[in-house]
Amino acid sequence: MDPGVVSCHGCGATAAMRFVLKALGRDTIVVLPACCWSIIAGPFPYSSLKVPLFHTAFETGGSVASGVTAALQIKGKKATVLSWAGDGGTFDIGLQALSGAVERNENFIYVCYDNEAYMNTGIQRSSATPWGAWTTTTPQENFKSEPKKNIVEIMVAHRIPYTATATIAYPEDLIRKLKKAKEIQGSKFIHILSPCPPGWRSAPEKSVKLTRLAVQARIFPLYEVEYGRYTVNMKLPQIQVKEYLREQGRFAHLTEENITRIQENVDHDWSILLKKEEMST
Repeated sequence: MDPGVVSCHGCGATAAMRFVLKALGRDTIVVLPACCWSIIAGPFPYSSLKVPLFHTAFETGGSVASGVTAALQIKGKKATVLSWAGDGGTFDIGLQALSGAVERNENFIYVCYDNEAYMNTGIQRSSATPWGAWTTTTPQENFKSEPKKNIVEIMVAHRIPYTATATIAYPEDLIRKLKKAKEIQGSKFIHILSPCPPGWRSAPEKSVKLTRLAVQARIFPLYEVEYGRYTVNMKLPQIQVKEYLREQGRFAHLTEENITRIQENVDHDWSILLKKEEMST
């Protein structure tokens, strides 16, 4: 990845792309449905990526990656196909094409960099937006009142070979998972938490810290599911969710009662994840 990307300061998606391409190498073809990275890469005919890049429609991350994979097979060529999409193009608009592709077990890696809203078009709520969060379409007096969609479990339910979570705060873990995914035949899905300072109302220099706090608070646990087997990669001493929430203006309106509710939900989800790990071994 060349310097000169036009991302916001502290953009988690930019760091995530850098780590992912470091893991996958130059023999990679990137499929890029509409998202922040459609802008970050630079205006046509320029690109900050040193690999082939297809800009595609919002909903087509899974279908275009399937087509590129088929073309490589027909030509007898080898390359890693990477579909790179935000949460809007994955959880919502692109879910149909993604579901169809992974149900066929197409041989590509799909990375969702999740900044938990439609950040590129004005910070609108998506189904990846967590409960209690402010967005421009869920203002403080009417904040997001539905829980975040569990996209990882949706992918696991498709029985694909490999699904994993990662963050930019633990680059060794992220790179290891991408290298593993590269060697597995079939559909692979990687979910990367990706802070957006403007959308999260957070300081740009705190993006890495925020993803670390998310893991430590167990809001975003790091785990992988390989052929149905769960492995929790980090079981760190838990911090309270309020330590993560108070660093972001999008949660500044929450009451103590709201924060307690979030803590209870996080603890419940963590216990379920540990049970899945125990039952799948």
